[in-house]
Amino acid sequence: MKYDPTSQKAPLPFSPFKSCTVPRPIGWLSSVSPDGVENLAPYSQWQNLTFDPPMVMFSANQYPDGRRKDTVLNAEQTGWFVWNMATYDLREAVNISAMALPPDENEFDRCGVTKGYAELAPQVPLVAASPVHFECRYLSTHRLKGNSPVGTIDIVFAQVERIHIKDDAITEGKLDIPRLRPIARLGYYDYTVVTETFEMRIPGASEAEAAGLEGDPK
Repeated sequence: MKYDPTSQKAPLPFSPFKSCTVPRPIGWLSSVSPDGVENLAPYSQWQNLTFDPPMVMFSANQYPDGRRKDTVLNAEQTGWFVWNMATYDLREAVNISAMALPPDENEFDRCGVTKGYAELAPQVPLVAASPVHFECRYLSTHRLKGNSPVGTIDIVFAQVERIHIKDDAITEGKLDIPRLRPIARLGYYDYTVVTETFEMRIPGASEAEAAGLEGDPK
């Protein structure tokens, strides 16, 4: 099977495109508007970019009526947002926070999660039960026009200025990912959870290459 997605409809009952690049880490992002309305929303088009310094990005599709997402506007207008690790234990709150609520409604209240607040931008909320947080300083937005309003995206770039990790999330000096059980997006209505990991080291990698893979700029 093959088809041209720019000119042909997918030959399957449901488009397979978003189910091919998987699993996708979830950017569960909290932010606040200039007038103090707190926001929490998940984005599956989220990724780290580099580690020296640590930088991240997320991509947000517009609404069908052309409105831009609250997280994008809040990041641009206040200069900050927080990434919260989305885990299996928090999955129901993640799902509720995906609802398209009016801009003046607080997703934290709807989800029923306990709030904490960032340190560098104390007005920005975070999910207290999440084991890891990034305080992200907004850098820029790159807009790509789609074939429809909902296909048009804002790609937001930010630098991680502070990282919070709960002590019990660490085992032998590393994040205990199987115990934390972060969730990831697949496609359709499907998600997955990380419960198993395995290690592979590149044969013949130099000390500098190995350090880079570990995230050590030295």
